[in-house]
Amino acid sequence: MDGLTFFQNSAGQWRSQRTTHHLPFRRAETGGSQIKVETLTKDDPKIVEICQMHSFNPDLSVGGSYVTWDGSMQWDKENEDHKGETVFALIPTAENPRQGKLLRERGYAEIVPVAGEYYLDHENALVLTTEYETMTIHERFWFVGDDIRLRTSTVQRFGGFNTATFCIEVRETDNNQSSTEKNSPSLLDTPSITGW
Repeated sequence: MDGLTFFQNSAGQWRSQRTTHHLPFRRAETGGSQIKVETLTKDDPKIVEICQMHSFNPDLSVGGSYVTWDGSMQWDKENEDHKGETVFALIPTAENPRQGKLLRERGYAEIVPVAGEYYLDHENALVLTTEYETMTIHERFWFVGDDIRLRTSTVQRFGGFNTATFCIEVRETDNNQSSTEKNSPSLLDTPSITGW
């Protein structure tokens, strides 16, 4: 498996539940979100644009994804909005298609164009490190089935404010969408800030 295959396997509609631990305060916050992931080919205008934005030759990209999300967190203030969208473009290294750069038009922690470093580990989990001006985010994504993906992330702010998050993401299919609505309404009750 390479990075592009991992992203292609992530295409579809997802429902995410998350728990974020605010380590300095020793408190946890729950949430969830609706996520949509669309696969983009390397010649898609969105991929070409983001490569040019980051000063990379678009021919080096293998493609990527367009991701939208809509969610909320337990401690949200009234009318707080957690909708968003972003484009991912993958630029694998010439030596190893299992690692490279992941370009985004906007980050999650800071709404600016950002480039992260990714690799697939020995379990075919995608490990992503993103450096921002004020923090570093380490994330790991992996599948435990075709329609279930797990994600962990840690945020290390310069100055010591850290969070750790665990997410369970379930792909919505014709089979599980109706059963989820009937048997697990809590998935709808606590949506989260970001899809990916």
